[in-house]
Amino acid sequence: MSDLRQKALDYHALPTPGKIGVLLTTAAETIEDLSLAYSPGVAEPCREISNNPDDVYKYTAKGNTVAVITNGTAVLGLGNIGPMAAKPVMEGKSLLFKRFANIDSFDIEVTHKTVEEFVNTVANIADSFGGINLEDIKAPECFVIEKALIERCKIPIFHDDQHGTAIVTTAGMMNALEIQGKDIKQASIVCLGAGAAAIACMELLIKCGAQRENIYMLDTKGIVHKGRDDLNEYKKLFANNTDKRTLDDAISGADVFVGLSGPNLLSQAQVKLMAPNPIIFACSNPDPEIKPEDALAVRSDLIMATGRSDYPNQVNNVLCFPFIFRGALDVRARTINDEMKVSAVHAIRTLAKESVPVEVLTAYGEKELNFGKNYIIPKPMDSRLLAAVAKAVAQAAVDSGVATLPMPDNYMS
Repeated sequence: MSDLRQKALDYHALPTPGKIGVLLTTAAETIEDLSLAYSPGVAEPCREISNNPDDVYKYTAKGNTVAVITNGTAVLGLGNIGPMAAKPVMEGKSLLFKRFANIDSFDIEVTHKTVEEFVNTVANIADSFGGINLEDIKAPECFVIEKALIERCKIPIFHDDQHGTAIVTTAGMMNALEIQGKDIKQASIVCLGAGAAAIACMELLIKCGAQRENIYMLDTKGIVHKGRDDLNEYKKLFANNTDKRTLDDAISGADVFVGLSGPNLLSQAQVKLMAPNPIIFACSNPDPEIKPEDALAVRSDLIMATGRSDYPNQVNNVLCFPFIFRGALDVRARTINDEMKVSAVHAIRTLAKESVPVEVLTAYGEKELNFGKNYIIPKPMDSRLLAAVAKAVAQAAVDSGVATLPMPDNYMS
């Protein structure tokens, strides 16, 4: 672990501090170049944009730029560490945007005293970008912030901790249910965790067919049920009319367990209580709610997924968020709506059923990967994700009326 720690520190410090930078996209070698890039030539695109605001997309990089914005209050695995300590994570997110979807991205860390102050700060700079990816903001404030920014901004606003997690989880879950011979409309689902990611995951599963009354959500006080008077408005959506109160109660006979909570919270004894052919998504990072080897030791009929890259079936947001934005930006969508999210779900789950290219197998040291218990979602390094997800999202934006540009000819073909 100490070796990993030093490698990580060196990676971020050397040869240049940080993980992102700025490259010029046009010539800047001669005095004529400089006169075009700045004074006096720059006045011409300024005049054009002043006369037609949409020309900002023609003459600037706005249309291919996403801001990754945080306040550092819910950094994965680290908690409320503040804006500056969160900056390496935000730079990492920007790196992923560029690496996987060729989107230029800038990280912005906001210090604020109130939710309103944060919203005002982001809303006031939003027009500089083609889209905004909110990141690592604690619940329930993240719900309020995202809703307010969607209402105030004319560009896509996407809280990846909520919706990215939900899209990948739902894609993998629908495939797992199919493999296990279970109907999503009948499945009994236990969700350990009641934060932003958990609520978003359950809502998207419902949009894809799960029944709200079949979902048992647990927070630190146990089952979220109608008899409780300590629930915020978001948890109330999952207040089940049930006599069940504990994880033991909920897990007995359950088809699905989704963990978005903390390490080592699901025991082998509880896994044994689940229905035949169960599904466990233990997504706490870096340590899951139960280790796959422990769960599989007591249930050979299990499909297991985690958030880790060293086990099969990694639930990783990078499977969707770069491509969601790629598709949204390419048709200049005003928002990222439910139709676009559901289209991303189906694009991801469909790709997992296709033959895996040799380059993907080589990247992961695999001889073969076939749709089944150990391969329910594509691998993050699968280059086909860009075309599959971006095209599905762009088409859904056009079809649902939130795109301001038509679908490009031969897009991603």
